Amino acid sequence: MSNTLPERIEGLNWEGIQAELDEHGYAVVRKLLQPEECTAIIDTYQEEARFRSTINMARHRFGIGEYKYYQAPLPELLQQLREGFYPGLALTANRWLARLGSEERYPAQLDDFLAECHAQGQRRSTPLILKYEEGGYNCLHQDLYGDVFFPFQVVFVLNEKENDYTGGEFLLVEQRPRAQSRGHVITLEQGSGLIFPTHHRPVMGTRGFYRTMLRHGVSTITSGTRYSLGIIFHDAR
Repeated sequence: MSNTLPERIEGLNWEGIQAELDEHGYAVVRKLLQPEECTAIIDTYQEEARFRSTINMARHRFGIGEYKYYQAPLPELLQQLREGFYPGLALTANRWLARLGSEERYPAQLDDFLAECHAQGQRRSTPLILKYEEGGYNCLHQDLYGDVFFPFQVVFVLNEKENDYTGGEFLLVEQRPRAQSRGHVITLEQGSGLIFPTHHRPVMGTRGFYRTMLRHGVSTITSGTRYSLGIIFHDAR
């Protein structure tokens, strides 16, 4: 494995990732972050100057836990993740737009996409770190922060399941038109990431592609403390 994070992202099997996204709607990127990088990100949690806001989930009935939005400029590792993942995911995003009959297209580079967000008044950074302790959970939701949103986001688990915490599986629920919802339970190793749809995805039916809606959450942490990192590509209003 290459040494730097940008090299590791560039060296991912992007053809395979795009095929997984097309087939299943999500893709796991195994152990991209090294343990020391995970620890470095966790250590930022106590550095309040790095964050623009802290959310108590119970207060808003989002679940039980806490998350913090990093303020710009982002820590270098987070900026590298955001910049590194965007171009490959934009290819799939544009393919999905075409499949759903839209003529809109996402820019090839993150800076150009963020300029579109800023033009719509979405200027607040959205990458975040989440902390759940025993009994914590995250209700099913979508991370939309304005009219402009990127159709993918990536979540990384920062500490070690069964050692640092138990429970806390990632939940992804797909709502199909005129059918019951389908659920996925996804367990991630430390440093692994999950690419998943922010809002919807195209699915092939008997009459062509149709749109399914997706929401995500986290199951109850049964012991310990779970940290995760969310890389969202659109900025917030």
